[in-house]
Amino acid sequence: MKTALITGASTGIGVVFARQLAQRQMELILVARSRDKLEQLAAELGEQYGVKVTVIVQDLTVAGAGKLVYDTVNQKGINVDLLVNNAGFGDYGAFSEQDLARQLEMIQLNNLVLVELSHYFLRPMLAGAGGAIINVASIAGFQPLPYLSVYAATKAFVLSFSESLWAENKDKGVKILALCPGPTESNFFEVARFPSAFMGKNGRLDSAEVVVQEALTALANKRPNVVAGKLANKIIVNLPRFLPRSWIVSLIEKQFKL
Repeated sequence: MKTALITGASTGIGVVFARQLAQRQMELILVARSRDKLEQLAAELGEQYGVKVTVIVQDLTVAGAGKLVYDTVNQKGINVDLLVNNAGFGDYGAFSEQDLARQLEMIQLNNLVLVELSHYFLRPMLAGAGGAIINVASIAGFQPLPYLSVYAATKAFVLSFSESLWAENKDKGVKILALCPGPTESNFFEVARFPSAFMGKNGRLDSAEVVVQEALTALANKRPNVVAGKLANKIIVNLPRFLPRSWIVSLIEKQFKL
């Protein structure tokens, strides 16, 4: 039986990945810092689908956390066939007014630990029977995003990094996918401290179930990326092909300013 490791597995898209992969009879390694949520999910999935679920409680905002997770997996003698780098967060506000430590923590979680885990787990995949990595980016990675400036930059990094890995490894038995959802049902907006008025102004959220289904289909089809969710997401990411970036960023600034 194959094994998937999912970071940020205690909420949102991470939980849905765990459910859908367990349904496909994959054993799971769930990583997050909330022990109670992970253990509850592990018990539920183990009982419902009869799969082995391992819990690793780890704060991934700590420097070197990726190595700690990798070492723990090795100590348990588990081979990871699918890595889902899902952990991440955003932070709404003008950059000059934001807490710098929180922005650096975001870079650590959204980028540095993702690179660490990708590096550590890609090597055994290449040396063995292959594997796959899904890195959760965002439609925010396709253009600048005022009031989410650091978040958008981290997701642009994830998109570029993942597509490069896809090209490097597509003929070596390892699939790499950048998953680019739009606004999705999760606790993202609460964690990012969006004003309550934002949601009423900017429409409905995509289903996390649909986002994960589209990701797994795109991975099976060996695509480098997938823009998941509603049609509007696909229109948004293609705007830079037709409009000057300065126009786009000005339009977004007006939309996001509250």
